[in-house]
Amino acid sequence: MEATYVNISDLRLGKVVAEDIFANTQYPIILKNTKINHEHLHVFKAFHINKVLIFKGREEILAKDDEEREVIIEVPVPTVTPFERSYKEAVAYLNKEFKNWQAGARVDITKVRNVMIPLIEGVLEKRSYIFDLNSYSNVKDYLYHHCVATGLIAGVITQKLGYDRGTAIQMAIAGMLADCGMAKIPTRIREKKTTLTPDEFVEIRKHPEYSYQMVKGLTALKNDMKEAIFQHHERLDGSGYPNGERGSVITIYSQIIAVADVFHAMTSERLYRSKQSPFKVIEMIKEEEFGKFDIKVVQALIDIIADLPIGTQVELSNLEYAEVMFINRYALTRPLVKLINTGEIIDLSTIRNFHISRIITKG
Repeated sequence: MEATYVNISDLRLGKVVAEDIFANTQYPIILKNTKINHEHLHVFKAFHINKVLIFKGREEILAKDDEEREVIIEVPVPTVTPFERSYKEAVAYLNKEFKNWQAGARVDITKVRNVMIPLIEGVLEKRSYIFDLNSYSNVKDYLYHHCVATGLIAGVITQKLGYDRGTAIQMAIAGMLADCGMAKIPTRIREKKTTLTPDEFVEIRKHPEYSYQMVKGLTALKNDMKEAIFQHHERLDGSGYPNGERGSVITIYSQIIAVADVFHAMTSERLYRSKQSPFKVIEMIKEEEFGKFDIKVVQALIDIIADLPIGTQVELSNLEYAEVMFINRYALTRPLVKLINTGEIIDLSTIRNFHISRIITKG
């Protein structure tokens, strides 16, 4: 019976444990074949358990009912939405293309458009897909996920800023190609699991230039987008690269890709860092990175993430489920919520020790 380790942050209720779980204890704290419920998530957090072995797919799992008889629990196969299927196809395509680019092949903009346009049109119609992007990503294929997700987030930010649909689509394609120059970085550096040396870090910083060289001849991509690809690691305070540009020299399109790039990177699991809540990340971008990004672009991202209809179900960082009751326009990421289990009303703008960890999306 096939099983796989799942990060606690990605663990869903109803999954079935594939081994006894110990926590420096003589006896298991949770037995094999236990069906995960909300209380178990609290136990994992209390004992600092980060990963759990879980049965995969549609399996028949032996368990015990209240009368200690053996019964069959059927574990349902998680539903895959058409959007998720298209997204994963895009990631697989990009994985293959990176190998071609490494070998010297040119960027095929027609193929890129065919892959990205259905995805960006879906996200422009239903922004809630943005909340699922970091759950699709994984450490092994992070770079390809990052390219696709950065493009989608950049497209949505562009739309939110009032640009037309054509510009949003161009920005999505530019966002996807912003890191194509990473294909020119030696694999030993790009996939290194330990700290980069100063020389290796210098090489990584060349990727915007490599990306620009790869896209500059594409007639289907506007020159503004090519410039944005080149500048997407520049920062308004001069702390970025490759040229350390400052202020208005850095275009608004560059800033859109920059914010999308940082947001997805910080909300995804990496070799050296666990993924963080989108709500926590946009607070960090606004507060800790102040002065580096165009405030209009940051505010557009905040409006996208925090634009939660009343009644939206969320999970808090303390693992409680809650329902959004009121949006505080002075603290958009910290609404008034009602705990589903107890009915208690909590104002997240005054209780700062926890935050919304994820939106509970449907379909």
